[in-house]
Amino acid sequence: MKESWKIETQAIQGGYSPEATQPRILPIIQSTTFKYDSAEHVAKLFDLDAADHMYSRISNPTTAGFEGKIALMEGGVAALATSAGQAASTLAILNICRSGQHVVAASTLYGGTYSLFANTLPKMGIEVTFIDPNASAEQIKAAFRAETRALFAETIGNPGLNILDFEKFAAVAKAKQVPLIIDNTFATPFLCRPLEHGANIVVHSATKYIDGHATSVGGVIVDGGNFDWSNGRFPELTEPDPSYHGLRYVEKFGPLAYIVKARVQLMRDLGTCPAPMNSFLFNLGLETLPLRMERHSENALKLARFLAQHPKVSWVNYPGLENHPSYQLAKRYLPKGCSGVLTFGIKGGVESGAKFMENCRLVALVVHVGDARSCTLHPASTTHRQLTEQQQSASGVTPDLIRISVGIEHIDDIIADVDQALLNS
Repeated sequence: MKESWKIETQAIQGGYSPEATQPRILPIIQSTTFKYDSAEHVAKLFDLDAADHMYSRISNPTTAGFEGKIALMEGGVAALATSAGQAASTLAILNICRSGQHVVAASTLYGGTYSLFANTLPKMGIEVTFIDPNASAEQIKAAFRAETRALFAETIGNPGLNILDFEKFAAVAKAKQVPLIIDNTFATPFLCRPLEHGANIVVHSATKYIDGHATSVGGVIVDGGNFDWSNGRFPELTEPDPSYHGLRYVEKFGPLAYIVKARVQLMRDLGTCPAPMNSFLFNLGLETLPLRMERHSENALKLARFLAQHPKVSWVNYPGLENHPSYQLAKRYLPKGCSGVLTFGIKGGVESGAKFMENCRLVALVVHVGDARSCTLHPASTTHRQLTEQQQSASGVTPDLIRISVGIEHIDDIIADVDQALLNS
């Protein structure tokens, strides 16, 4: 029944179904461990023959409620919450890649993800080739190797704000027999559901729009349950796991194989679990996600149109504008709105950009996006500063670029603040 609910209803009622006399609201189960009546029950937990909670590093009732809701909203079979969005991206890759293997990724990624792929994964022996998401399917295929195990991209590039051509990327992934992993942080499942467009795995930084109020750091992986892991390229999921007495994940768990392995193997060993309190806040954030994303998108479009006419602005980048290169893709994949982040070029470059951010009064200078409150940042000197100029350019970052995460305040107040800050810069 819940699968047929509209996403607005899923956001409120999904993931947790209280019985009579139980709390109506998903409770915070702030406990590391759980009590059992028999040694046999515990043995079944450790053999993965029972699905109950055994330890909060691996699963927790509050976290399970959040996981169930986000999986429902994305249209997946199950989800795994993590301690950060970076942990979600890392585990999503490590779950199917080992030393000597390879990933193909769009170059227009969040700076932290780009650094993870360019610097940290190679230290583990996993190489990543970055490709222009606007490249042809044949050009993208040319980046693949025999040892390639995944294709990774973002629904809305951060901070380039390019919209992914899902049809092209899904076709490439299918032809190469690897999963398409999509970071859906900026779009959220309310604006776009990647699994409906050919993706196999979805990751989020729950820190952003899912939380929505800048209170908690976390992430989540959603498994679409729609990839054939038995195609001969993923022995991790089909061959015996010696840490579970030779268990074979695909054989035992079918469409849940990927997400179960991520939980009981990687989360068990790496311990990147969220605190129950954070899971509670993420679940609470999901309840208002549809309402907030409508307002974020509406406000961002109005601010983008204002900036496009401003004398102190040289260019504006927002997928909802008719002249944006991704406008047609946005109409196709994000018909309800293009989220709340926009970028623009300020005349005067870096110096004027610094003055603009310092002159804002309502729009705060913070290292964050996806908050109910409007905020701004200069990516070249902050989130992407570890990248070379060439890497920044490939990510869509230029020296004059200002990013604004448009909040849900009244648009007149946002525009007035941005206007005075520009005029005084």
